[in-house]
Amino acid sequence: MRLNQFLARAGVSSRRGGDDLIRQGAVSVNGAGVTDMGRQVDPAKDSIKVNGKRVTLKEFHYYLYYKPDGVMCTLEDPEDRPNLGDMVRRLGAGRLFPVGRLDFHTEGLLLLTNDGALAQKLLHPKFQVARIYQAKVQGILTPEEFERLGKGLRLEDGWASAEAKPMEKLETNSYVQLIVREGRNRLVRRLMEAMGHPVVKLKRVGFGPLKLHPMKPGDVRELEPRELKDLWRSTGVANPAPRKPRKPGFKNKKRLTRSPRQGGAQ
Repeated sequence: MRLNQFLARAGVSSRRGGDDLIRQGAVSVNGAGVTDMGRQVDPAKDSIKVNGKRVTLKEFHYYLYYKPDGVMCTLEDPEDRPNLGDMVRRLGAGRLFPVGRLDFHTEGLLLLTNDGALAQKLLHPKFQVARIYQAKVQGILTPEEFERLGKGLRLEDGWASAEAKPMEKLETNSYVQLIVREGRNRLVRRLMEAMGHPVVKLKRVGFGPLKLHPMKPGDVRELEPRELKDLWRSTGVANPAPRKPRKPGFKNKKRLTRSPRQGGAQ
């Protein structure tokens, strides 16, 4: 792999930051200083140092979590509300962070990882990674309103749109599926409020190639190798980052006995 890619996956810097370190002469390979931006390295054979300190690839972890309603997408909360912290500590995988956020009353799929390079790509607007939601909203949307959502509306922070389609009509409410391809704060809720159909209940059921079904609230599981490859491909990268082998006895899917501390964002 390229040296700057190695530095990013080792957690030293971003790829651009790695280029800066190489340009500054801070990086050596097998004892020799390197200034070639395109230098290829083999992490299994080469000794790579930054400012004289040996660096190695991090062990990356990737988990899917079905965040229940009423859980903060933070690792701690000054108001002592239920949050991700207790669940992350129980996993025993070290420091993990959510890729994007769901707000307190939004439930559904959340990706947890320590792979900053992948997270950065998944969240970058240019990759247009789909976030798929099922929403219960007030009122019944007309075909013209679905069309308007697709064309876009002007919000306070700029134009936004959603690929929307009806799911089920009730007497005074309806269920709709919405796909957005950016992670602006509370985007789905703000779009529907602007349409005159405030969200009553919101669930994220997909993120890129990842799907929530058949998980239940509180479930957490490790990504399968196939899912990780598909996730990288969704950002245009064919070769995924190294993945830590599953520990003996680790259950691929486990249900938390309760929501974190039992009991950002869309």
